[in-house]
Amino acid sequence: MASSSMRSTSSSWTSKQNKSFEKALALFDKDTPDRWHNVARAVGGKSADEVKRHYEILIQDLKYIESGQVPFPNYKSTSVGKGFADEEQRLMKYLKLH
Repeated sequence: MASSSMRSTSSSWTSKQNKSFEKALALFDKDTPDRWHNVARAVGGKSADEVKRHYEILIQDLKYIESGQVPFPNYKSTSVGKGFADEEQRLMKYLKLH
């Protein structure tokens, strides 16, 4: 969910890499030695610098969302909105712990 202004300066990420990135963040917390090298190895095809930058962009995006600078989408179907909201809540809760 990287912002479009930042996306152009970073390499592209597949949905599989993003999912691996999320799982690796849960596995390798901020106190893990060589955290970004471990995350990069778990993601595959990315350097430690790339995964660290991806994390920084994610944190910046979350700050914009939490500060109310990004409007919530207006979903027509509650089932789609609920699934997205559950995933977003899970990710935001996880990131607040780290």
